[in-house]
Amino acid sequence: MYIGNDEFYEVEDYDEDIRLREQLLEEAKNIPSSTDWNEVNKAVNEVRKKWKRIPYRDTSYENELMEQFDECLNAHYAVRNEGYKGNKELKMALIEKAEKATKQEHLNKATKEMEELMEEWKSIGSAGKNTDDALWEQFRAIRHAFFDRKKQYWNDRKEQFAKAKEIKLDLIEQVKAIENSEEWQKTSEQMKQLLDRWKAAGSAGKEHEDNLWEQFNSHRQIFFDRRNAYYEEQHEEQDKNYEGKRALKEEAQDIVAEGVFTREHTQRMKQLGVEWKAIGYCGKNREETIWSEFRSVMDAYFDGLKQYNAERQASWRSRMMEVRNRKMDLIQKQKNQIKRMEQEIVGLLGQRAIDEMELDIQDKEAFIAQLEEELEDIEKRLADDEKKAK
Repeated sequence: MYIGNDEFYEVEDYDEDIRLREQLLEEAKNIPSSTDWNEVNKAVNEVRKKWKRIPYRDTSYENELMEQFDECLNAHYAVRNEGYKGNKELKMALIEKAEKATKQEHLNKATKEMEELMEEWKSIGSAGKNTDDALWEQFRAIRHAFFDRKKQYWNDRKEQFAKAKEIKLDLIEQVKAIENSEEWQKTSEQMKQLLDRWKAAGSAGKEHEDNLWEQFNSHRQIFFDRRNAYYEEQHEEQDKNYEGKRALKEEAQDIVAEGVFTREHTQRMKQLGVEWKAIGYCGKNREETIWSEFRSVMDAYFDGLKQYNAERQASWRSRMMEVRNRKMDLIQKQKNQIKRMEQEIVGLLGQRAIDEMELDIQDKEAFIAQLEEELEDIEKRLADDEKKAK
């Protein structure tokens, strides 16, 4: 049978090759989809190798099968390429996260994040060999830079531990030298300063820190135990002082409760302040509280007194303004009457009537002068009051 290319072949061989190609085409179509491209790639390569081993006779049907076969494999490659793209994006995102992690100040937290990112990296499939290699080099370089910095950090820390240990040994000697002092306030301040320097020195490392602190604090405690014993002796006097101040506060409260602002009450409230100052200290835990309570009562009285005086002053000013306005009205009425009388005097015929009218005008003018003098005094008093208010 003549098939093509001027060559003769047995029909049985051609039919068998066609059958094999159709079988391989079905295999290619049935290659399962998987996120593991290595597995898919193995199956694709295997079926492609088998296809190439079959003799090619350049028939139209073979070409049709070839076209279908290529389309099938290209579909798998398309899936692979899409997977490569997604994996590339995932790995680039991890590189960005790794760069951010390296900038953290907390190395332990950053280390944990770097390890978690490494585990994520391992779980991501391939992005293509060349791309995988390039991305891995970036990711690995970031990790190496971070762990180099971490190593350098701990080397620096060892030097800091040694320096802190030396400083703290010296501080132990200093606190030991003043543990028997009886200058309570001065030594307490020194103890505070030594403690501040202890804290500022930083850690001497887990190996030494607890033991150094125990020594340092034991010498501090010797002083503070002695100081506390001394202050215990002061408590009785402080209790007495406290009771005295509480009595003054209660008396002040009684005066405020009356709500009457007399000269006697004001003088007594001032005297309570004098007596308060004469009473001694009543203890750190109570002095500020009792003083705050007493000050609050005193403020309540004198704020009330200020308000009372302000209201009295406002009332006085209101009365003065009324008096001023009445006098101004009276002056204006007198002036109006004088004006009317001056107009009427022109029409008078008898000299006696004229003289009487002129006397009346003079009386009103004298009255106006008196009123203006009184008004001037009122204005002056109001002005003085306004200056005081400012």
